[in-house]
Amino acid sequence: MAQYKYSHLSKQAGTSSSAPLGISTMKLFTGLMLCSLVLGAHSLLSFLGEAFEGAKDMLRAYRDMREANYIGADKYFHARGNYDAAQRGPGGAWAAKVISDAREGIQRFTDPLFKGTSSGKGREDSAADQFANEWGRSGKDPNHFRPDGLPDKY
Repeated sequence: MAQYKYSHLSKQAGTSSSAPLGISTMKLFTGLMLCSLVLGAHSLLSFLGEAFEGAKDMLRAYRDMREANYIGADKYFHARGNYDAAQRGPGGAWAAKVISDAREGIQRFTDPLFKGTSSGKGREDSAADQFANEWGRSGKDPNHFRPDGLPDKY
């Protein structure tokens, strides 16, 4: 009878049906973790792609604004750039917000230095720009800000 005393030790650990986490359970868990990482990486890459394309939309709107050089059209271009970027998805909307906020923050610092404007006009203009930015990002029609006479090219 002594020969059966340690027979339970010959079983491979984790293969018993009574074990809480068997090898097949661990394989399943590992597989699920790898799939989550792959899907997470795909989501991150998708977000970054949207952000990159959104940044290009913002740049295009800025270049169009500079080219048009049309008085009173800046709010339209703010709204249009944010609208186009946000249409790309969450990454585009994020890029539009970051770029818009950074641009307004930089202007608050540089305008008094280079343009000599220290009155409240700069703050009012910045608030109006941010209103147009949010308008576009929220999916509202940027043409709301389009001034009469702006060439159809834009």
